[in-house]
Amino acid sequence: MAFKSKQISSAVSLPRPELRNVQTLKPYQHNARTHSKRQIEQIARSIERFGFLNPILIDASGTIIAGHGRVEAAKLLGLAQVPTLRIEHLSDEEKRAYILADNKWVGTERSWRLSCKLSST
Repeated sequence: MAFKSKQISSAVSLPRPELRNVQTLKPYQHNARTHSKRQIEQIARSIERFGFLNPILIDASGTIIAGHGRVEAAKLLGLAQVPTLRIEHLSDEEKRAYILADNKWVGTERSWRLSCKLSST
C-alpha cells in the first residue's frame, strides 16, 4: 500500500493530550453511531473502574471526531474535564471518512480468543 508523505508524517507525529471542559466539546452532527442509555452506563462503569484511558479525538474547533459515547459517559459521571487529542491534519472529507471507519471498527468485525482470561493464573 502506498502512502502519501503527509499521511506518514502525521501518523508518526502524535498530538499532545489536553484536558478539555466536557461542556465545550461539540458532537459531530452527522455522527453515524448512536449509543443506548445502557451502553453509556457501561462506558461510565469502565471509566470508573479503569480510568479515562482512551482520549476523545477532536478537531481544531472542538468537534468530536471519535468518543461521543465516552463524552456522554463523562457527563453521566459528572466529570468536568476529559482527556482529548486535537487532530488537525485531516480535511473535512478525511474526517468524515475516519468517523465512519472508526464506528465500523468499533461496532463490527471483532474476534475474541476464547482462551483469554482476565486473571494472570
